[in-house]
Amino acid sequence: MEILRKFIFHLFLIHLLLCTIECLEYLCYQEDENCFDRQMHPDLVRKGEDLERSINPLEYTNNYWLNLSREFIKQQMNRQPNTNKAKNIILFLGDGMGLTTIAAARNLLGGTEQKLAFETFPYSGLSKTYSVDRIVSDSACTATAYLCGIKAIKGTIGVNGQVNMGDCETGIDRNNHVDSIAKWAMDAGKSAGVVTTTRVTHASPAGVYAHIADRDWENDSQVKEACGAKSAKIKDIAYQLTHGEVGGKLSFIMGGGKQNFIDSSLYENGKRSDRLDLIEYFQQEHPDNVYVETRSELMQVNLSKANRVLGLYQDSHMLYHLETNENTNQPTLEEMTIKAIEHLQHNENGYFVFIEGGLIDWAHHVNKPRLALDESIEFSKAIQAARQITSEEDTLIVVTADHSHAFSYGGYPQRKSDVFDPAPAGGKDGKPYMPLNYANGPSFSKFFDNENGQRVDPLLNIVGDTNDEYPSTWPMQWETHGGDDVPVYASGPWSHLFTGVYEQNALPHLMAYAACLGNGLTMCTT
Repeated sequence: MEILRKFIFHLFLIHLLLCTIECLEYLCYQEDENCFDRQMHPDLVRKGEDLERSINPLEYTNNYWLNLSREFIKQQMNRQPNTNKAKNIILFLGDGMGLTTIAAARNLLGGTEQKLAFETFPYSGLSKTYSVDRIVSDSACTATAYLCGIKAIKGTIGVNGQVNMGDCETGIDRNNHVDSIAKWAMDAGKSAGVVTTTRVTHASPAGVYAHIADRDWENDSQVKEACGAKSAKIKDIAYQLTHGEVGGKLSFIMGGGKQNFIDSSLYENGKRSDRLDLIEYFQQEHPDNVYVETRSELMQVNLSKANRVLGLYQDSHMLYHLETNENTNQPTLEEMTIKAIEHLQHNENGYFVFIEGGLIDWAHHVNKPRLALDESIEFSKAIQAARQITSEEDTLIVVTADHSHAFSYGGYPQRKSDVFDPAPAGGKDGKPYMPLNYANGPSFSKFFDNENGQRVDPLLNIVGDTNDEYPSTWPMQWETHGGDDVPVYASGPWSHLFTGVYEQNALPHLMAYAACLGNGLTMCTT
């Protein structure tokens, strides 16, 4: 009985404590209506601390912001739609480059008020990235959407929704194949090309030329492992790039992935098992075909005399920009972009080229925002270069992403702060809070101590290195994509069509309309 009385007494004390807290909160609200706001949106500047304001003193005045808005209105009013027929189309794809990534990357340019090259484009919109079977999609089915104009099943490339990922039989049925805008362009007499910082056989670039039931079937060994006896009729992605109806005619191909083109008996790092050397095949296919493996070789190529150009700079993906130096001898995305346009523009009928900043995605997957944001800046540089050597009068440039990431940017950092540094206010546990975070990923174990169930001070692991991992709140082998809409930016002929919110598969149809390509739609600009 005594134990029961003590138990009831303790329950009463707990109830009394909760009531006291509730009353204090009520009084706080009655006394100061901003009380709760300060808790939810904390004033991060403490008494005695200097407020780190903008470096531009004009921002403290009314006129600065009023004039900025006036100029924007004038710009919008003076904008006239360009209804020329697009001779050339350049599709830039920032793999995994969602709006959060773009906003955070601006800090690397000098502050949140800065703009990446594509943010100066006259028209923008949003595309919805879900696939036939997934709310959150991958780079394979999204490539089928923004290149081939139809939505498909996650993990499949260049095939319709009748094909499930890994289906060894349905995937080879040509009735289920869908062609990309690269083929539409070549059918119209234009040249076409692919540039990427990933393997050229990876999911995004493969959308230009491949028809495959599984994005992982980049070489014949992977097909054999998955399909066994049924693999004889399946052409792997690398084979389709050198022998396929589209891949075998691409004028400019550049990125990584050498390992998928050569048999392991012929090259130490080769992944093939069919005794083929597809690079040798490419070189022998035409006497003026050019193959390069270094930046130095690329810079020495006489593009006016080259028939087709193939550049493979790494066995797998290319190195991150921050991993390169004068000894790595790897071209930048900007340099590859310039060379691609210089080569493709020799065709008087024009060209289509797909250019991907593919390592933004890979850096996010391993919770490394320093790499991801730097790759975003490199992507922006390539776009700026393309605009400088082309004309808005005849070249449509579209910039977008295939999907977003589970990447957040918050914590009320001050204007002059480094986006990679802690936010002014820490967590309730007294440890620093980082403005850049991930919802999930491999870094979880570095930032959470399972033994005591507490968060680890993030500054013990974030030391200013390019490979710093940032906190994730759920343990996973790889950080996941995000399901939010992604931005689309456009300049050049018919770029005004790219405004609004639309399905991702509308993109190639809009581009085809601008260039009057035969993509199965009856509409045409002329």
